[in-house]
Amino acid sequence: MNSKQIADRIVQAILARKITPGTRLGEQTLSILFDCSRTLVREALMQLAARGIVQVSSRRGWFVVQPSQSEAREAFEARRVIETGLIRSAATMDKTTLRRLKQHIAQEKAALKQDDIGRRSYLLGEFHVCLAECLGNQLLADTLRDFTARTTLIAMLYQSSHDADQSCQEHIEIVQALERGDKERAEQLMAEHIGQVQAALQAAPADPLAELRQALAPLQPRPQATPAAPAGGARTPSPTSSTYLGALL
Repeated sequence: MNSKQIADRIVQAILARKITPGTRLGEQTLSILFDCSRTLVREALMQLAARGIVQVSSRRGWFVVQPSQSEAREAFEARRVIETGLIRSAATMDKTTLRRLKQHIAQEKAALKQDDIGRRSYLLGEFHVCLAECLGNQLLADTLRDFTARTTLIAMLYQSSHDADQSCQEHIEIVQALERGDKERAEQLMAEHIGQVQAALQAAPADPLAELRQALAPLQPRPQATPAAPAGGARTPSPTSSTYLGALL
């Protein structure tokens, strides 16, 4: 196994949502899993860093990127420009090319029926790469694979509500427009599709400690009778529970 194959496997795992944003990628661990030297693993991670998919920290080592909201906007805008531009400038698709796209969509439908989340996620993202290849631009197909991996990380980080069935249906409509030779409609559908995926993102990332924070919140005290005030009208202050473990997390 060479460094490119290792990098490709990591990208595939991201597209399948098996690797989440912020995941640490230890060189030693990966060398064991891939049965190769740490040198090859390091080369693969350096390739992914150049492609904007992983980062390296002097303290943490290698880890998968956690895109910010501004980076999310830029990634979706880049995809919109590339994919609509590809459709606009493409020649009429032949039957062989259309057959390949339809076969890909058939695989998407099968994964949806089987409720195979990993394969479903991978195929929905890979559709855009497949389309770029079918439109005859391998260089942009490779670029789109990276952008799609990054937008997959964004969807995981910001908890996208865009439905997989809806995404598949939108892919079908794009291919149908291309089959009719209606590039203008296909371009419009692609722009809408990418925009809807982006619009389905939450405004802010979910709180990773929300469940634990709620579990550690103080219990409501049992109602007690109010003690009689001491002479002079002064009341004895009661202890406060405003500082608790959940507030520190």
